[in-house]
Amino acid sequence: MATIFSRIISGEIPSHKIAENDEFLAFLDAFPVVKGHTLVIPKKEVDYIFDLDDDTYTRLFLFAKSIVPALEKTVPCLRIGVSVIGLEVPHAHIHLLPLNSMADTDFSKKIKISQQELADLAKAIRGNM
Repeated sequence: MATIFSRIISGEIPSHKIAENDEFLAFLDAFPVVKGHTLVIPKKEVDYIFDLDDDTYTRLFLFAKSIVPALEKTVPCLRIGVSVIGLEVPHAHIHLLPLNSMADTDFSKKIKISQQELADLAKAIRGNM
């Protein structure tokens, strides 16, 4: 059965895309912990990030790194944090989190943000790419 991320990749489930190439996709988290919370995923469905082959693993992190400057320009923050947890969805993914304090890393707390706000934010980030 396809993961929710595979369904996003195929377009079956809509998302607020930030960047995409043949191998990877970055999009705003629909249930963010902070404004600008971005997910970066390989298009190939692999459950555990450390099961990715070395080249794909490296390219995934380089792809994530390429998004950081635009995210920093768009969302005021002290820095962009990176988190890899891997328990929520059985599809390898990286969380990019605009951080202003350690509280911004609390995944048990979600912020409320409308679909329109997510769409506008994604457009702004893409505009800063």
